[in-house]
Amino acid sequence: MASTTEKTSTAKAAAAPNSRYHASLENAKRTARRILANPLTMGGIVVVCCLMLIAIFAPWLSHYDPTVQDLTNAMKAPSGAHWFGTDEYGRDIYSRIIWGSRVTLYVVFLVTVIIGPVGLAVGVISGYFGGIVDTIFMRITDIFISFPSLVLALAFVAALGPGLDHAIIAIALTAWPPIARLARAETMTLRNADYIMAVRLTGASTPRIIIRHIVPMCLSSVIIRLTFNMAGIILTAAGLGFLGLGAQPPIPEWGAMISSGRRYMLECWWMVAFPGMAIMMVSLAFNLLGDGLRDALDPRGE
Repeated sequence: MASTTEKTSTAKAAAAPNSRYHASLENAKRTARRILANPLTMGGIVVVCCLMLIAIFAPWLSHYDPTVQDLTNAMKAPSGAHWFGTDEYGRDIYSRIIWGSRVTLYVVFLVTVIIGPVGLAVGVISGYFGGIVDTIFMRITDIFISFPSLVLALAFVAALGPGLDHAIIAIALTAWPPIARLARAETMTLRNADYIMAVRLTGASTPRIIIRHIVPMCLSSVIIRLTFNMAGIILTAAGLGFLGLGAQPPIPEWGAMISSGRRYMLECWWMVAFPGMAIMMVSLAFNLLGDGLRDALDPRGE
């Protein structure tokens, strides 16, 4: 009889990891079905995937060197030779937009990698400990939030000097506070939950509780917020480039292309229209993607 009981216990213990695996697999399938069922989200995913592919295969997709000038072809209208026309220096706008996708993804990736962990750490620590820690962190966060992001980014770039890397630092310094606010709110809801109290009673240390139990519960909300932030990052980077404080010539950056083409906008509309369309489509795609992820990952949506 004892042997049968031991065998049953062993079988249950062996089946537990499999059941957790199947539960995770089913949850992933359910999330994927929700995303695929939303046509707007799928449109955003398609545009973002196309942007990545364009950035990867830019040398093969572009027809001309994006930095080489050819004054004999300056300000040519769109044609078979130059699909999107040329700028005031004779550079092919289509090729510059293709190569500019790399600059855009570079900015979005680095800023997201910086602000995600920073905002999550500040928010979780502030929300879990509360008291004076929460007061200090949130007052610092309030200082950053009290200024419009573009204005604050301009101030940081003015202090650091123009350039793409300095623009990335400036955007990151202005983009982390909303992430921290969100993570703090989630943590304050979770820190007194029954399962957190149970883990605390087992003798788990504070770092273990935060890393193993609080942070994973905040990740879905933070990922959704980061996806929404990507559209703002693109617009802020384009704004800095438009003002001459972001990527410097001859780097093909979409905001800088609009800035250089605005002087000829009435006669040569293509110099502004095509970079502007690229910014609009990519920003809209990230917004649609974030909206779809919110519907799919937010447990309160069920």
